[in-house]
Amino acid sequence: MTQAPQDIATIVEAFELIDDWEERYRYVIELGKDLPPFPEDARTEENKVRGCVSQVWLETAVSNEADGPHLSFQGDSDAHIVRGLVAILLSLYSGRTATQILATDAEATLGELGLREHLTPQRSNGLSAMVGRIRRDAEAALENA
Repeated sequence: MTQAPQDIATIVEAFELIDDWEERYRYVIELGKDLPPFPEDARTEENKVRGCVSQVWLETAVSNEADGPHLSFQGDSDAHIVRGLVAILLSLYSGRTATQILATDAEATLGELGLREHLTPQRSNGLSAMVGRIRRDAEAALENA
């Protein structure tokens, strides 16, 4: 699986440089456009994220390494802004160990970006559902290691 094109520090830095929320939305949409194509055969019920108004798919791959299980993610959505949110979460989580994922405070990072205040309640709930799914996958990887 491929990691998201930008690391989270780069995204946070870009958000700090963009003052206008319309521009920030455009940037989030661009992040989504930069995601690698999501395989059609991965658009399954198992990969569908529950709790999102838009359709969101998240595929998780686990590799067991000396320092514990590492998780890589691919994701997609049928909505442009949500696809961008998927890209941000993949930048935050993909390629990390399960322990690192569980220790990551997504709320703090998303707070740095100021996303919560500028998303509809439905999108905010969907974002929480995606974070929850990633955390559950990390917990399962640790249990199965």
